Amino acid sequence: MIISIPVYDKVDLLDVTGPHEVLKWVDGLEVRLVAAATDRPIVTRDGFRFLPTHSFEEAVKTDVIWVPGGDPTALAPMMNGSADPRYMDYLKEAASRATWVCSVCEGALLLAAAGLLDGYEATTHWQFIPCLKTFKTVKVVKGFPRFHIDRNRLTGGGISSCLDESLELVRLLTNDHTVRHVQRTIQYFPKPPYPSDLHEPAHCMFSW
Repeated sequence: MIISIPVYDKVDLLDVTGPHEVLKWVDGLEVRLVAAATDRPIVTRDGFRFLPTHSFEEAVKTDVIWVPGGDPTALAPMMNGSADPRYMDYLKEAASRATWVCSVCEGALLLAAAGLLDGYEATTHWQFIPCLKTFKTVKVVKGFPRFHIDRNRLTGGGISSCLDESLELVRLLTNDHTVRHVQRTIQYFPKPPYPSDLHEPAHCMFSW
């Protein structure tokens, strides 16, 4: 089974490496890092560099697509069509073939801009909930869930939510026994040392 993560410059590092780490512990799952070209490093929001493993053309057929979030300055051109259209074109083509269409953090905005959340309930990073609400065809769930499932759409909250969400994806693709084994293996038993409250901003913090 193939899971494709389409990446781009200024992507959030954990949105990519989190699911990659979790999913790679499951036998039979192949995780691909997908971009327009494989010979140019992707530079994350925090300056980490890595090479994609597959091109868009090589990864059109995929079982799962996982769209990561990133810097709004990178998202806006893709969402308004001023950037290279190949990324958004890939989302639409791959999603039409995939069994599961997933996003984490601001990745939901990319799915929404591609029309892939029309008529679906979804969530995103708490700071970007007002932005997701600008898409009137998307039903934004209340509160700040770590992830939310609506039919074959799995969307996640902000950055670290990718761990909870990718574990849920493991469960959906396999079974309870496997996901418990993976959770033990990576020793994921979260208990935040500094609890804090989340509050939805009054307005979307960027435009496109």
